[in-house]
Amino acid sequence: MKEGEDFYYNEDGYVVLTAAFHLKRGDCCGNGCKHCPYDYKNVPGPRRAALLEKREKQNDLPRKP
Repeated sequence: MKEGEDFYYNEDGYVVLTAAFHLKRGDCCGNGCKHCPYDYKNVPGPRRAALLEKREKQNDLPRKP
């Protein structure tokens, strides 16, 4: 795994996997990953809906310059 391409560290020091990593992996793991490019298709019902709603709200927010 390559830092900056496959993952990065968030402000708390945790590893966050990128969409590029998930695309290489080939499928949704069902864990609700932040950058899931598969629309959380393997995440169970209500949690999946909440994650998709959260993503949609974040995409509507103005971006920091």
